[in-house]
Amino acid sequence: MSKKSGERLRFDAATERLVVRMLREWVRPYAGKLLMSFLLMALVAATTGAYPLLIDQAYAMFSAQDRTMLLVIPVVIVLVTAVKAVSMYAQTVLTTDIVQRIITDVRLSMFAHLLTADTAQLHAAPTGTLTSRFISDVDLIRNALTRTLTNLVRDILTVITLVGAMFYLDWVMSLIVFVIYPIAAVPIVNIGKRLRRVSRDTQAQMGDMTALLTESLAGARMVKTYSLEDYERARAARAFEDNYDLTMKATRARSRIDPMMEVLGGAAVAGVIAFAGYRMAMGEGSVGAFSGFVGALLMAAQPVRAIGTLNAVLQEGLAAAQRIFELIDERPTITERPDAKPLALDRAAVSLRGVRFAYEEGVETLKGIDLDVPAGATVALVGRSGAGKSTVFNLIPRLYDATSGEVMIDGQDVRSVTLKSLRGVISLVSQDTVLFNDTVRANIAFGRLDAPFDDIVAAAKAAAAHDFIARLPEGYDTVIGDRGVKLSGGERQRLALARAFLKDAPILLLDEATSALDSESERLVQGALERLTKGRTTLVIAHRLATVRNADRIVVMEGGRIVEQGTHDALIEQNGTYARLSKLQFGEDGEAALV
Repeated sequence: MSKKSGERLRFDAATERLVVRMLREWVRPYAGKLLMSFLLMALVAATTGAYPLLIDQAYAMFSAQDRTMLLVIPVVIVLVTAVKAVSMYAQTVLTTDIVQRIITDVRLSMFAHLLTADTAQLHAAPTGTLTSRFISDVDLIRNALTRTLTNLVRDILTVITLVGAMFYLDWVMSLIVFVIYPIAAVPIVNIGKRLRRVSRDTQAQMGDMTALLTESLAGARMVKTYSLEDYERARAARAFEDNYDLTMKATRARSRIDPMMEVLGGAAVAGVIAFAGYRMAMGEGSVGAFSGFVGALLMAAQPVRAIGTLNAVLQEGLAAAQRIFELIDERPTITERPDAKPLALDRAAVSLRGVRFAYEEGVETLKGIDLDVPAGATVALVGRSGAGKSTVFNLIPRLYDATSGEVMIDGQDVRSVTLKSLRGVISLVSQDTVLFNDTVRANIAFGRLDAPFDDIVAAAKAAAAHDFIARLPEGYDTVIGDRGVKLSGGERQRLALARAFLKDAPILLLDEATSALDSESERLVQGALERLTKGRTTLVIAHRLATVRNADRIVVMEGGRIVEQGTHDALIEQNGTYARLSKLQFGEDGEAALV
């Protein structure tokens, strides 16, 4: 077997597996509705196939001058038409319902996967690329399913009934048609294969283009400030041009099918007319049979053309389905062990033993960290950017897993407990405040979804947020916009703190929680933080050393290692890394800005 032949076999086998999986996972749950839809399609096909036979009967009655049947035939035609119309309506609505349910299931499956995906997996793909899977790829699948489930079966059944009528009326002319139409099969299949490749490239490029648009629009402030309009316009122009080129490739391939079917259809009609004319000149055949046959042939042209173009739509849908399955099949590495048990919380002490970690193979971010955070204590992590502080935070709730060593809570390795129980005892307040385009009430309630309103208000008061919330147009029911755009930075940060107050978790991670705030906002947030950390095991990341001078212990990190630890005063006396950082921020005495 040639290499090319072998590749084709593997391609066909892969396509078959893909189709089987789509049918098994997406279509089979709706088998009952689908069967009903097929029955309606059969009724549509049967009534369509009856038309040429009724034409033949009408001509026969004209010749026989049968007045009774001349009254009956119009009534029968009206009834047949009515049955076809009702069946088409019911079948279209039912099939659309099936397709929309399948699309909803696919989107939910994709979203559920992304919710459980590793942080590294989510960061590896731009948000725009993932968004395009939910929109562009799913639309291609919708088109393929709609055309396949609605048109394919109905068109095939219609063609079968019309071909049956044609053979009944004149089998010789039917054979002429069957010699001509199969000629189109080979080029149509080749066009479909090309479309599948182009469609896959197009969808990948659509993801890149969506990511670019998301970045540019989200960074509009930066673009304007740095006068980057021309640069961004050029980037967008390249992306739009690439999309144009790929779309035109697909259009040129797809547009060949209809003209090809049109020419073949014309050839078939011409051949039939020529042969029928010859036979009638020889005194054979009848006008009624010829009219019914041509009517059936012309009626069959549309479903035959639709079947021919269906391959293109199907190939595009298969390319999209393959991309979606690749996303769904990507297995997370952060998973629960089969024997994982709920965390048995005692005092909420956190410890790291010999922890090493690398985001990329061969490049370690943490190089053997040993750290103890006693229950109820506040430990601050300080150091230059890239020292590994945020990585320590990421390992505690298992956003990532340590390459080696152990991360423990009350002596239990976090990898041995269930994720829900682990993350249920941890609250995170970050400099990148995550808020949703929902009400203030809902954004605070994400800390505890079943919390009564009184608890939400109490949490807001504890976070120094209640007063500004009360001044909003609709108070706690005010929708705050995408990422809380209607609020100031300090207000957004206080909502995040209110969420942490409401969750009331015993372990608190504060990642630059007061960065980029004005003095008044920082004072309010700092006061709320003091209330929030009281009695909780707290880890703090801070570049502004003034915010951590009162921590029970300050841990200085450098190059993925702990180089110093102690209280503020003790570290100043050591005159080491911390003292140098302090002098850089506050002056020679290290105290000027700390009051």
